[in-house]
Amino acid sequence: MADSRDVLIIGGGHNGLVSAFYLARAGLKTLILERRPQIGGAAITEEFYPGFRCSVLAHSAGPVQPEIARDMQLEKHGLRWIQPDVAVSALARDGTSLVVYRDLARAVEEIHRLSAPDAPRYREFQVALQKASRVVGKSLRLTPPELERPTKADLFAMLQLGRSLRGMGRANTYNLLRWTPMAVADLVSEFFEHELLRSAVAARGIFGTYLGPRSAGTGLVLLLRAASDQSPVGDNFFALGGTGAVTAAMAKAATAQGVQIRTHAEVGEIRVHQGAARGVVLKSGEEIEARIVVSGADPKRTLLGLLDPVLLSPSFARRLQNYRMRGALAKVNLALSEVPTFTALRSKEEALKGRIQVGDSLDYLERAFDQAKYGDFSRAPYLEVTLPSLSDPTLAPAGRQVMSIYMQYAPYNLRSATWESEQAALGDTVVNTLAQY
Repeated sequence: MADSRDVLIIGGGHNGLVSAFYLARAGLKTLILERRPQIGGAAITEEFYPGFRCSVLAHSAGPVQPEIARDMQLEKHGLRWIQPDVAVSALARDGTSLVVYRDLARAVEEIHRLSAPDAPRYREFQVALQKASRVVGKSLRLTPPELERPTKADLFAMLQLGRSLRGMGRANTYNLLRWTPMAVADLVSEFFEHELLRSAVAARGIFGTYLGPRSAGTGLVLLLRAASDQSPVGDNFFALGGTGAVTAAMAKAATAQGVQIRTHAEVGEIRVHQGAARGVVLKSGEEIEARIVVSGADPKRTLLGLLDPVLLSPSFARRLQNYRMRGALAKVNLALSEVPTFTALRSKEEALKGRIQVGDSLDYLERAFDQAKYGDFSRAPYLEVTLPSLSDPTLAPAGRQVMSIYMQYAPYNLRSATWESEQAALGDTVVNTLAQY
């Protein structure tokens, strides 16, 4: 006989853990099924070389929405945040740099040294970005409406959102409506003159996307990121012990509410009865029944891989197959014998504790995207680098360091090669690019 639960959650990443916590708190008997040997999804900490540990995938751990952190009591469950004073250090190939601090006054002071006209504009831009992104943030907290058949609750929520938009005032509403479809390159160029500052802000509009800074809609990406972190260049939220410490604390909070977590439990099929999900079948053949099934997997894997295709209408299946979800990032983790010396940051040791950006102009970022358009990885890539062991020495042996690098762009599917043959070349490209700085 099949086991039974109120709710089954497929995937033990941070989204699944947060969902499980709230469902269990509402009194539902909840089970998380994770196919890997550990929970965490993309937020995990692992040893990648003997003695060296790192956030092997996502190396930034936030910001977690304050209400979620408060409800789950993450600090009570062992989570400790690290927030360096420096947000980002942008490096130029000519040996100059821009160090942008989390504190707005210090950021403006540093920008003034590089470009006097841009300093007051940075403050102005941050205020405008905060106001425009506030409405975007509210929209992210709404249950997505059924556009073809909206309910009364959908209509009321959209009415409330419209009132929030109207309450912004004419100038801020105009900014929001105009910035959303813009290319982020055009947006930052309206405010700033210096290319290093332009690229530092524009990078937030392309990070993790299959888009370049001159792609339409990247202005919206910047607004989406600013909805949770309103600094123009983004803030830093690192967890002591790596991002795996975030999901470990979330797992403790969920289990304290009665959630059961099973690892090594890969779902092979979602069972449907009379038009509703009623449980799953594991790859092992085990059946588990439930009144509700929540999927933390991506839309294609969930609806095209775990459901019987005959359950989907032909038009819906066709639209889903055309849903774009191209990979853009590669991750390189390095075990270092010592702290690296960056030419542009020799006298700025604290700058190494923030994010370090390689990509000093809008043209550089766009050219990095060019090769990816045609199925190859960037040979002069945009990099986001962190040295987490400077703030968290537990990640590396004494005197050693860990370097965590996001490399963009790296298409998930290469046109004329495989990653088995190109993996070493990508690693060499990243190291050689860093060596120039």
